[in-house]
Amino acid sequence: MRTNNQTTLKAAATLSGVGVHSGNPAAITIRPAPANHGIAFLRTGTPLGNDRLIKAHHALVSATELCTVIGDVETGAVATIEHLMSALFGLGVDNALIEIDGPELPILDGSAKLFVEAIDAVGLASCGAPKRWLKVLRPVRIEVDRAFAELRPIDRGFRLDVEIDFDNPVIGRSRKAMDLSPATYRREVAEARTFGMMKDVERYWKAGFALGASLENTVAVGENGVVNPEGLRFPDEFVRHKILDAVGDLALAGLPIQGAYRSYCGGHRMNVGVLSALFSDRANYAIVEAAGTRQGTLVDLGASLGLAAFAADV
Repeated sequence: MRTNNQTTLKAAATLSGVGVHSGNPAAITIRPAPANHGIAFLRTGTPLGNDRLIKAHHALVSATELCTVIGDVETGAVATIEHLMSALFGLGVDNALIEIDGPELPILDGSAKLFVEAIDAVGLASCGAPKRWLKVLRPVRIEVDRAFAELRPIDRGFRLDVEIDFDNPVIGRSRKAMDLSPATYRREVAEARTFGMMKDVERYWKAGFALGASLENTVAVGENGVVNPEGLRFPDEFVRHKILDAVGDLALAGLPIQGAYRSYCGGHRMNVGVLSALFSDRANYAIVEAAGTRQGTLVDLGASLGLAAFAADV
């Protein structure tokens, strides 16, 4: 679907499974939403017994250890949102309401493949309002020890350049760069599964993580190779999954990004951190929108309002 209008789903899509960390059953329904709604989660079954609407926004991230969590655990949070957010961002979905009946999304097969298939099955619809982007105007960079993540301006589109470097010889060092589009996302990113090292399993279990992990939803890495009998889906599946996660975390900008992302030894913490750095100064970014459905010319909304840049409030 090629359009310079905002998009949403044509109909609701429902998926269910188990949470990879909690091990508990989980079900979600992705519903259509109107223009300028953005992506939000309607959490039911909260600790206080009331439903809670949680905007998918970096400012509401409450944890980034092994997965991305938004909301407050005591009043209602949603964990492991990155794979669904990645599918929505990757396919160009601007507006959706995700109803979820518990604290964690289903892990499904460990990738975004089944989310993509569910969205493709119902199709996308135009919301009748111009599409908007978050345009990076100035480079921003964060560093933690040897790791770094940065966003830079580019003339058009969204480009990712992700490098991993593990001391495990099975994973090792790998780098992949790509321009993101729905076609490249489906072909090169969506099927890449989450992974973990067997030596860490007991430590994760003691910390309350990976209780639902299995060879059905995780690439298990041993000392001498991949444990899963089917092997890898791509020779470089590990770095492709890191791209998948980065796309999902960066979707928490609230709008699709026009810019270039580069990371080395990154992860959820770094992905969310570079968004915080971007939003720390309004001179770093602007919100632009498509001026027409045919030409797709971008109009700088900040400039039209006499501002250097502005951002939508949460």
